[in-house]
Amino acid sequence: MNKSITLSPKQKALQINLDDTIYGSFVEIGGGQEVARQFFEAGSASGTIAKTMSAYDKDFSNAIYAKEKDGRFVSKSRLINMLTKEYGLLEERLDRKNFKKTRFFAFADTVETISYNKTNKGHGWLGLRFQLNPNSKPNDMIIHVRLHDQDSRTQRETLGVLGTNLIHACFFTKKPKDILKNLYDSLTRDKSEIDMDKIEIDMVEIVGPDFKDVDNRLLSLNLVKERMTNAVIFGPDGMNRQPSDILWKKHILTMRGSFRPVTKVNVDMLDNGFYKYSNNKKVEADNIQILFEITLSNLRKEKNSLDSSVKKKRINQQDFLDRADLLCSLGYTVMISNYMKYYKLIEYLSQFTNKRMGLILGVDNLKPMFEEKYYRNLNGGIMEAFGIILKRDIKMYLYPYQPKKNIEIQNSKNIKVHPRGKRIYQYLLENKRIEDLDFNPDILDIFSRNVLKLIKSCKDGSWEKKVPKGVAKIIKEKDLFGRVCKLD
Repeated sequence: MNKSITLSPKQKALQINLDDTIYGSFVEIGGGQEVARQFFEAGSASGTIAKTMSAYDKDFSNAIYAKEKDGRFVSKSRLINMLTKEYGLLEERLDRKNFKKTRFFAFADTVETISYNKTNKGHGWLGLRFQLNPNSKPNDMIIHVRLHDQDSRTQRETLGVLGTNLIHACFFTKKPKDILKNLYDSLTRDKSEIDMDKIEIDMVEIVGPDFKDVDNRLLSLNLVKERMTNAVIFGPDGMNRQPSDILWKKHILTMRGSFRPVTKVNVDMLDNGFYKYSNNKKVEADNIQILFEITLSNLRKEKNSLDSSVKKKRINQQDFLDRADLLCSLGYTVMISNYMKYYKLIEYLSQFTNKRMGLILGVDNLKPMFEEKYYRNLNGGIMEAFGIILKRDIKMYLYPYQPKKNIEIQNSKNIKVHPRGKRIYQYLLENKRIEDLDFNPDILDIFSRNVLKLIKSCKDGSWEKKVPKGVAKIIKEKDLFGRVCKLD
């Protein structure tokens, strides 16, 4: 087959139908039976399809797959229950003696398409449980997709193409990264650029005997890198999480940084920021979600003489994993995003909640927010950006900065902002949208970049006192951040 030629959905379905080693079931809830339809219309479906089903009624669905603890139908847990049930039926009802060379699969999706009145947004879970070898245990590939078409019919059509791409890619594409790219076949205007106006894949997971060496965090990073989505999230357990499962109707407190590595300053910022935020009258203290956020641009730009492996405009994947490992091991939730500008980050988070949100900022992060050059992409410039920020009911908590000892500490009262943004800054300050945080003066001289140099030097162990308890042990045991030291 010519690799430069992209097969249409019908051609992909037909290729699977004509492969007598592939056989399984389709179960679809909420978006019609659009995926199964692709295979029926392609022809020769009897050699591929053991069963198709759509349990639209909620009581029927619960009777078949059991009621979810949270009562939801469009969820990862419901999808997994569907895959488990249907794949189990294949093994139970089909005699392996008659299917010695057959690779079984179960495809499932549970989807909410946009309503007639457009009061909701389309999204859903799609998954495939499949064998690459008749004698092996099955693998699972699961994705969460946001459907951005503005009518139900086109969302269903998109779903049919996406599901067909998923099944075909899992059986005919070896590398997980290529599987992801192939999901967008026939769904983008330009093959070289993903069209997020149509669909957005914001969570991916692939597990099983044929993918035991795959790190799903790197696949998630690839979603952001290839602009299949603008943000991905990892829970404290290091596992990929669907953003709305973490952020829905929460008070979100976000802190951006390089965290290379996380230091005592970062923890002091969080502790003091959380204290002030949780004591705000508009915040429910038991409903707060903390996010440690790293921008993709931050992952790209790290380049210095001590780390020649990190090239400009390239992402050092191991460096990314080191940061994620460290933060998750401390019990934090981590988000990787494409949002260089804070107003875009706030706009993104606002789709999950209408509750008061908080940003913990350092002086060096706050000052650029008031420079007009950062908003040239907006017709309304800096005013439009801050209109978005103010509408979302944001509180900004400012941590002070002291470049050197015996130099005045910079905080909200004395920082120098760009003259053209000064009036906006004063408005925010006077209306208490910007508040200074308490701080530990003994640690203001700790900077991540200096700690990183000491870690790599292997000659000075003073860095261990500059990081939170337990962090030094993790860095040394796992040789994080390119640390190569013979003896400690």
